[in-house]
Amino acid sequence: MLLYGLEEQNPGQLCSRFHLRCRQIKSWLPRNPMKLDKEALPDLEESDCYTAPFSRARMHHFTINNRETFFSNSTRSRILHHVLQRTKYEEGKLKMGINRLLGNNTYEAAFPPHEGGYKSRHPIKTHGAQNHRHLLYERWARWGIWYKYQPLDLIRRYFGEKIGLYFAWLGWYTGMLIPAALVGVFVFLYGLFTMDSSQVSKEICEANTTIMCPMCEDTCEPWTLSDSCVYAKVTHLFDNGGTVFFAIFMAIWATVFLEFWKRRRAELTYDWDLIDWEEEEEELRPQFEAKYSGVERVNPISGKPEPFQPFTDKLSRLMVSVSGIFFMISLVLTAVFAVVVFRLIAMEKFASFNWNFVKKNWQFATSGTGVCINFMIIMSLNVGV
Repeated sequence: MLLYGLEEQNPGQLCSRFHLRCRQIKSWLPRNPMKLDKEALPDLEESDCYTAPFSRARMHHFTINNRETFFSNSTRSRILHHVLQRTKYEEGKLKMGINRLLGNNTYEAAFPPHEGGYKSRHPIKTHGAQNHRHLLYERWARWGIWYKYQPLDLIRRYFGEKIGLYFAWLGWYTGMLIPAALVGVFVFLYGLFTMDSSQVSKEICEANTTIMCPMCEDTCEPWTLSDSCVYAKVTHLFDNGGTVFFAIFMAIWATVFLEFWKRRRAELTYDWDLIDWEEEEEELRPQFEAKYSGVERVNPISGKPEPFQPFTDKLSRLMVSVSGIFFMISLVLTAVFAVVVFRLIAMEKFASFNWNFVKKNWQFATSGTGVCINFMIIMSLNVGV
């Protein structure tokens, strides 16, 4: 009977009834608070056309309704930056580019200005947005809407595709961190609740008769193993059976995150017409292009002539780079070895300290100072990176 009834009805009516019922059920559900208010955002849907790099020789092939707004502000800024990078300010092959002027402190900074102000006296709901910057501030950059999804199309329109993809990755990474953070909290709570019942902690805390050798020869005294009870419990807090599971989970999480991001990135590159797009078409540095403009060869990939740097000229720079890399590796290994030696020396010094509080908690003092020195070394090596 059911099949007969279905055959007698119009399939279009069945579909419309199904969608109507789905809409009705969806209206009963609570509204997702993280979704953007579509009414407050402009319609950024572009017409479905073929895209290609712009060329003045083929200008008649492009859909140019308004010359003033054909290029977005981000594209205009990139064009201007391209011109500034190749403008000579003195005679000479290398006397060109805004970057060189910034390097010799002729200018303090160079950056494109924003499009108008980001605040308005009137509310955006009644008077609308003054410009895209104002709209981005109200719907994206304020602390009060930290939980909202990002308006990626608007970010792309204002800042360009490169920064749009960056914020898309940042939002995806932040969202994927939520399950990892929840699992990490559960593992930490597991270590906290099992801290007193751990077999290792129990054995250490109950070892009142186990005498340990002094940490130093002169002023140190023998100590019992139970004196390190608190240190054993704190160690169990971060090193227990749950941390092994968390390490395996994070390894799987990293793989899942990368694969799902590839899918998300493929969606964005398709929607934004970035498939087979190469960043700036591998644009050469203006100084390099000017210095080696007399020596050219055909690029085997693109088939176009390009400036070529001879191997003899490249060898000296290569040797300096390799020497710098080996020096930094040696510096890091030396720092790691120095921290290990420091911990061995500090362990003895803190155990013979005059202050009884430090003497009693020499294990925490040794670990704390070692962590601080590691932090200072990492920050020092990161300077200029």
